[in-house]
Amino acid sequence: MKLNALMTTGLAAALALTLAACGGGGDSAASDVPTLRRGISAKVDTLDPNKSSAQWENIIIGDMIIGLTTDGPDGRPVLGMADSYEVSEDGLVWTFTLGDHVWSDGTPVTAGDFVYSLRRIQNPETASQYASLLWLIKNAQKVSSEELPPEELGVKAIDDKTLEITLEYPAPYLLGLLSHYTTYPLPSWAIEAHGDAWIQPENIVVNGPYKLVYWRTGDQLVADKNPTGFGAPEACFDRVVYLELEDLSAVENKISAGELDINNAFDGSRYTELDAKFPGWLRTTPSLISTYWTFNTTVEPFDDVRVRKALSMALDREFMVRNVLTQGYLPAYSFVPPGINNYDVSRPSMDWKDTSREDRLAEARSLLEAAGFGPGNPLEFEFIHRSTDDNPKVAPVAQSNWSDIAPWVNPTIVKQDTKVLYSRLRTGNFSVADAAWVADFDDPINFLYLLDSNTGQQNYGDYANPEYDALLSQSNQQLDLQMRAEVFAAAEELMLEEYPITPMWFQVTKNMVDPELTGWEENAKDQHRSRFLCREGLSAE
Repeated sequence: MKLNALMTTGLAAALALTLAACGGGGDSAASDVPTLRRGISAKVDTLDPNKSSAQWENIIIGDMIIGLTTDGPDGRPVLGMADSYEVSEDGLVWTFTLGDHVWSDGTPVTAGDFVYSLRRIQNPETASQYASLLWLIKNAQKVSSEELPPEELGVKAIDDKTLEITLEYPAPYLLGLLSHYTTYPLPSWAIEAHGDAWIQPENIVVNGPYKLVYWRTGDQLVADKNPTGFGAPEACFDRVVYLELEDLSAVENKISAGELDINNAFDGSRYTELDAKFPGWLRTTPSLISTYWTFNTTVEPFDDVRVRKALSMALDREFMVRNVLTQGYLPAYSFVPPGINNYDVSRPSMDWKDTSREDRLAEARSLLEAAGFGPGNPLEFEFIHRSTDDNPKVAPVAQSNWSDIAPWVNPTIVKQDTKVLYSRLRTGNFSVADAAWVADFDDPINFLYLLDSNTGQQNYGDYANPEYDALLSQSNQQLDLQMRAEVFAAAEELMLEEYPITPMWFQVTKNMVDPELTGWEENAKDQHRSRFLCREGLSAE
């Protein structure tokens, strides 16, 4: 249990009773402490913006800390700590003027807080999984590899109110990227005083509308309104409770009991049933989310492209989408989602996507036989999949699909706690694994960079192709957006031919939202900050 050290047992009990009483929908306790109760799909590992890499953690982090820009109600970037900005003619130097904002302890937010954070995320000792996302900043990659000192990073505090960011190459998506938690400012004094424990309720310092007050691992986190935080005056709810709900049946039970206002997942195969059971609750919209399964290209036999291609061809995406997954999902034969910005070209896809399933299976068998597998040398491997969302229902279908290739293909499926699965992916402790990517910003590079050999832990299968890397580097130097898109297409086509991953489906967002909540806007990023939400009959005070 992670509780404020100053919180006595009696006070902790009182808070627990208050939380239990704080429902929505008009009960008297809720009117005393207007509370939003949000289900998140997995356990929280960290709330440190420099160390997190999880979408469910972002739900909380983005409620507490605000960057130069922030997500608007529609998921598009709007100004946050920055009041204005200027860009040099070559697109390389961005100068931001900060507004008058303060941390929750009263300390002013300064340009130096951004410099500190952006240097810290590139420090190898921080062990950030997301450091490579920011290698567009001048010298960031060399600082990360310790070829240059932190002071050489292209981020400078001109004065307390003026931040200058110099890039390696023009980035038309920068304002969107700056709303991502990896770029948030951090309170250096709190981190230096408490180390990793700075994110605990008794130590945390934030600049957003909500501040953590309670954290019980495996159960719930609670944030109360931070009166001086950005967006706090407009925030309707005084308290937000985040419930770590992986079990979707538990989600349904809580909604039925009036104990939950939002959940960020539901069982898509039961859409019609759930829509009837909870009228008006199910919310979906096309999203920038790709589910893909990744092969560990460093271990046998998945270092052989023939094996990877065979397993990819055997998967019946059409059946999965039609019979198992949420309405609106699309089978994926490419990696980058169809609705993404800055990719208006003829898009590559796997060349066998229109081939019949019978022919796919025949070719898959031939490929595996050419790779040396057969009755005397069966292909046996383990597929690990996430414990959340539709993934446990799809895994047996995949197992059956692979077994259809030949009697000597023997896959084993293993369900993993989602947090544990991603830890295994980052350390390369897998053969074949389920994964998904939610766009951090609306540009193809946010997906394609995952397969760059320099990316690090998020290149889960350790794919490495110098030609692919060179194409991505070329895209970064291309000022013409049309030509840039054509380079992306060439890179994606090359990668798809080598099967370091197998794209599976493009998702729609899946949320359950109380119809009495107001302020919810569907968006492809699936970002819904608590400060924009309210309930009929309530208003910000």
